[in-house]
Parts: sequence; structure tokens; C-alpha cells
Amino acid sequence: MSDLNSRDDAKERTEDGSVRLQVYISHAGVASRRAAEGLISGGRVSVNGETVTAMGVRVLPSDDVRVDGKPIRAETRKIHVLLHKPAGHVCTLSDERGRPVAADLLKGAYPERLYNVGRLDMYSSGAILFTNDGDFAAAVSHPSSGIEKEYLVETSLSFRDDILSAFTRGVRIESEFYRCREAARVSSRRIRIVLVEGKNREIRRVLKFFGLGIKSLVRTRIGPVVLGDLGVGMHRELTGAEIRGLLDARSRNGGNDDCGD
Repeated sequence: MSDLNSRDDAKERTEDGSVRLQVYISHAGVASRRAAEGLISGGRVSVNGETVTAMGVRVLPSDDVRVDGKPIRAETRKIHVLLHKPAGHVCTLSDERGRPVAADLLKGAYPERLYNVGRLDMYSSGAILFTNDGDFAAAVSHPSSGIEKEYLVETSLSFRDDILSAFTRGVRIESEFYRCREAARVSSRRIRIVLVEGKNREIRRVLKFFGLGIKSLVRTRIGPVVLGDLGVGMHRELTGAEIRGLLDARSRNGGNDDCGD
């Protein structure tokens, strides 16, 4: 558990062990505290069989807390995991079309319910974070977090340097404006791209605009968390320094969904 979460828990918990309902929901890995407040006000949460819509209600570990009728349990262990997502896996907790789900690659190692922080599209691979820590997820994934995401892209054709400079200055495609923080040539068909506030399929849309197809797209870094030599389909837990680095980046940029692939 990060130092930040430990301090917050100490402040929240009273002598009888109770915590505010929205904190309990966050600790169960269902949603961030802010999102949990929306669940409560929307009448989707019950405690011991009674629907609760008011804020400030406190619950005990022994209480029967349910969201949309499903029982939840606050998890005492906060988990923060880096997964090297393979291409072909989707970033949802389940897929009605039967496609491989990235979260399933973690089920054998973690009995806790983990969910992805941000996304990578089905055809992209590389670094993606999973957690059961709602507050961590909300802080890291918010667009104002200012956390850099770095990608290595292999294109189908060789490209001109002016494409990279255009992406760095900013490109308007239809009604959307796209701009990366950095774009650098690695070789005749490979580009290193750094995004901050990634928009849905941003790299693919910009390169397509310039007539470039993509052979592979790998996210190699999320803030201080580097993919390194972690094998495809493999995972590891974040270090305390990496967790603090991600949260500190958010604090420096004044922020509290990353889809820039």
C-alpha cells in the first residue's frame, strides 16, 4: 500500500473501525471515492438491505454493502500492477464478443478484482496499469494528471521528418486537435512518440491522416514506469517509488482517461 493511502486510511478510520461509505466502496476496488459518491446519490448502494443516498454514512467491515445488488468487500491489500499487454487483447473486464481480455492474464496471480487504468486498443501492445485502488486509478488516469506516455511505433512505409514536426506543433483532423509532446525518428520506419493527454486512438489517427499505416504500436512507458524487458503477457507489481512518482506527477500538474494509442 502506498504511503498516501496509508495516511488517508488512518484519518478515515475511527476507533470502532468504521469508514465513510464512499471510502469503503473505493477500497473494494469498485470506483474512486468521487465516482462512489455518484453511485450513492444515484440510489445504487445499499447497506444491510437499506438503500443509502446520503453522504457521510459510515460502515463497518461486518456490514453487508452492495452495489447494484451485488455484495462488495473492502480489500485490505492495495495492488498496483504493470502488465505487458499483448496485441489482440481488449481492455475491458469482460467481452461479449469473446475476444481475449487483458485482465484475465492476471487472474491466476491475484484473487482480488483488478481493473485497468486507462486503455490500449486491441491492436496495440505494451505497458498498462491494473489496480484495485480506486483513488490511485482516478488520480493517474485523469487527463489533467500530466503523466507522459511513451510509444514506439513501426510504420508500414518510410516517413518524412516534417510529419513529426507537424505532430509536435499540432494537427487538426476534422473537429479534433492532436498534439504530442515529442516525436523523434528512431529509424526509417520507427518513431518514438510521447503523449501527455492522450486522446482515443490519437497516434493511429494522426499517422493515417499523413498516409501512414502502422505495423506495430507499443507503449513503453507510463510516467516513471518503464516496460523494460518485461515479456509480452507478463506482469510485475509497481515499486513504492513508481507509485509515488505517478502520484507526484499528478500533484505537480494540479490534476486529480488515457486512450492515446
